[in-house]
Amino acid sequence: MNHQQILHMDLNDPLANKREEFDLPENKVYLNGNSLGPLPIRARQRAQQVIDQQWGQDLIASWNLHQWIDLPTLAGEKIARLLGAQTGQVICCDSVSINLFKLLACALQLRPHRRTILSQKDNFPTDLYITDGLRQLLGERSFKLVLVEEQEIETAIQNDVGVLLLTQVNFRSGKAYDMQRLTQLAHQHGALVIWDLAHSVGVLPVQLDNWNVDFAVGCGYKYLNGGPGAPAFLYTASRHLGQIKQPLQGWMGHKAPFEFDWDYQSDQGIRQFLCGTPPIISMSVLDAALDVFADINVEQLRDKSMGLMSLFLDLVEADAALASLELLSPRQPELRGSHLAFAHASAYALCQALSENGIVTDYRSPNILRLGFSPLFLRYQDVWHSVQVLSDIIKNSLYNEERFNREIEGARVT
Repeated sequence: MNHQQILHMDLNDPLANKREEFDLPENKVYLNGNSLGPLPIRARQRAQQVIDQQWGQDLIASWNLHQWIDLPTLAGEKIARLLGAQTGQVICCDSVSINLFKLLACALQLRPHRRTILSQKDNFPTDLYITDGLRQLLGERSFKLVLVEEQEIETAIQNDVGVLLLTQVNFRSGKAYDMQRLTQLAHQHGALVIWDLAHSVGVLPVQLDNWNVDFAVGCGYKYLNGGPGAPAFLYTASRHLGQIKQPLQGWMGHKAPFEFDWDYQSDQGIRQFLCGTPPIISMSVLDAALDVFADINVEQLRDKSMGLMSLFLDLVEADAALASLELLSPRQPELRGSHLAFAHASAYALCQALSENGIVTDYRSPNILRLGFSPLFLRYQDVWHSVQVLSDIIKNSLYNEERFNREIEGARVT
């Protein structure tokens, strides 16, 4: 495929105009939207409005005048549309970790005689940390956390499992679970399922209601482009809402928070999952960012995402200079999320060399180069250019230069 053909693909892209809704740095190709989405123009505008007018001028009146008090549910409903969830089941609040703690506690209440939480060994670590922390809090005999390999999940779902905890898209490899099938299998054995959708929401078509999912969590700063540390969300199927009591009893989860009753009486709907006062500035930014999705559907996003990744793989596999890259993600488009992972002995140095040449990618220990394909703003020509740069770096062994091999201490965002 030549460059002219790829430019033609951009001309025929139904999502091409969405790129104009983002403030993107010049001379950079951003292949890391799976870690932190770029800045939507309307998010910047909302932030300025909230700071200058709502907080700066209207002050405390903004809780009602500008619907600050309703932001968790307003933003939640916008996310619900992307999840195939009817109204009243999604709320925006806290972080994935805190929301997962709440949902695990609720799920255990619904399965009090089941003593096993089942998950994958390569699940995102914080999900496992939170689960183990809850186990320590409740006591060593409360339940056991059983971890198995991905290929062992189905056979491990037995009648002693109370909760199946999985991330739909693996944060390393990009491999995606069949959520509908595994949820159905878990239910056949009497287990509930909690899905982490951090690498799914905004790029994968998800039908939580139709697939009979019990609970789900996800973040707002990856494909939803809500900004660094944006509030997370959680989903609880309506059939469970009246039977559970989430343990973090903050005043905003009270059925009448402004009566300031000394006795806690939980809201019976999705608002019961609120704890403290919402972070209005960051939640307003996320709420504005979600409006980018208002006039499109997730199927369009999925089609373009698969098109971008397929083009990248085709170009890589056609270039002999790139033979040292080992694909870790599934080759079949339907079996992966919206990022690709490659193993390479010098993956970290490749990541640094690409960055210096205007291609922003991601590294995962010990040897993984990870590239995210966010369909809202990426172009097919960006994919073509990225492969040309990557080929040049490997062909000329530029990644062996000493400056690309100095690792910087500190966390790398997921």
